[in-house]
Amino acid sequence: MKKTLTYFLSFALIFSLSPMASFAGGDNMNEPKNTEPSQSQPSNSSTLDNQQNVAITVYNSNIGLVKDTRVLKLPRGTSQLRFMDVAQQINPATVHIKSLTAPNALSVVEQSYEYDLLNPAKLLDKYVGREVTLVLRSFENNSEKLTPTRATLLSNNGGQVWQIGGQIVINPTNIVETRFDQLPQDLIAKPTLVWTLTNTGAETHNVEASYLTNGIGWRSDYVVVVNKDDTKADLNGWVTINNNSGTTYKNAELKLVAGDVNRVQDQQPQMYEMTARAKAMPAAAPPQFQEQSFFEYHLYSLQRPATLKNNETKQINLLSAANFTVKKELVLNGQQFYYQGYNNPGEPIKEKVGVYVEFKNAKENGLGLPLPAGVVRVYKADSDGAQQFIGENRIDHTPKEERVKIKLGDAFDVVAERKQTDYKVISRRIYEYGYEIRIRNHKEEAVNVIVNEPIGGEWELVNSSFPAEKTAAFAARFTVPVAKDGEAVLSYRVRVKF
Repeated sequence: MKKTLTYFLSFALIFSLSPMASFAGGDNMNEPKNTEPSQSQPSNSSTLDNQQNVAITVYNSNIGLVKDTRVLKLPRGTSQLRFMDVAQQINPATVHIKSLTAPNALSVVEQSYEYDLLNPAKLLDKYVGREVTLVLRSFENNSEKLTPTRATLLSNNGGQVWQIGGQIVINPTNIVETRFDQLPQDLIAKPTLVWTLTNTGAETHNVEASYLTNGIGWRSDYVVVVNKDDTKADLNGWVTINNNSGTTYKNAELKLVAGDVNRVQDQQPQMYEMTARAKAMPAAAPPQFQEQSFFEYHLYSLQRPATLKNNETKQINLLSAANFTVKKELVLNGQQFYYQGYNNPGEPIKEKVGVYVEFKNAKENGLGLPLPAGVVRVYKADSDGAQQFIGENRIDHTPKEERVKIKLGDAFDVVAERKQTDYKVISRRIYEYGYEIRIRNHKEEAVNVIVNEPIGGEWELVNSSFPAEKTAAFAARFTVPVAKDGEAVLSYRVRVKF
């Protein structure tokens, strides 16, 4: 009868696992190793079962400071402690351990961080040149047959090369299971801190291990809802925490640091975007975070324990404000290149009029709290009362008494066209430019458009159809009122010395 082969590839790990503390050694697996600690240096293991408290301070630069307190029994004299369930992205250079019970009785002789984690690829790499048991599938008389076969893995580099019986086989596809005789001693199931300690005090200690870890950070997300007239708004601020550090922090004391903390090497922050929900502003709830100044930063302490699971994004309400004053502005910003040459002959430049919302972060405005950097998303109710998204922008860290200005987008019904009307050479270094800006308003109400013009060189305004304000050495501002369904023309002439 014709034989049919069905091709599968899977891995099964079959072994008997001794306590993790017994797997400690080098790479040579063919030599027997003494996995038991010596009597002079007994080994102890600590997991989350021993954890008494954990506190984590999260920075908005993708790092966190972890303080893990556990109750441990340590024999007198020198012993080894395997401290498990720590972050996978830990910075080993920042690790510190101390006894809270008797600080002078516990000293560190040596410390290391083991992070060669067990996975199928690494397990196969460790078994190159060694025998394993392959369970091979075949079919006889339309019946499946599974045959355990001893084989030697010759290579696991870009594919597998096996010696099965008297043949060399590349990437066999009828392997159902791969059975290993034992677990390599230098592969561990979870990251582990290992200390050699000397204890001259009691056997029971409250031990605090602290370290910095990457992979955890936070940012602020703000929801602003403006009223019908764009004069008042409500704000909800949320903390968005991303934990990708490789471990869970259960019932942690959570603190957040807002500010630009200098790092020796820049870290790429996690740019996970949360879509904020626009809701009607609820009644003000008691603040969950207590804010205080800390060095040149701001510290926010959560007033309750919080659990941060690994690979989790959590949002916690940070602050709220209701019915504060906002101002909407229509702004036309010019560009520097206007004063470096001619426009296209006879063709006006069509320009967008930006829409901005501005407010002051002041106590008299219902605010007055430090606003950490983040994304502000703005909503407004339509004629049916449903909240609609109208724009977003990112703000930097904003202390109290400072202004916040958010660009929401570009106006649809307010358009502008710019044309250079004149260019004259007065002398070798002095020139005169003439410009005309036409602004048309197709809205049902009159608007004011602020025109910000950059002007290079040493300049003076010869004339203009609307009053000008010199806002900086190389900038002028015009406020142009435009009637509903009307047009306004801003024309000005400027003399520039280069």
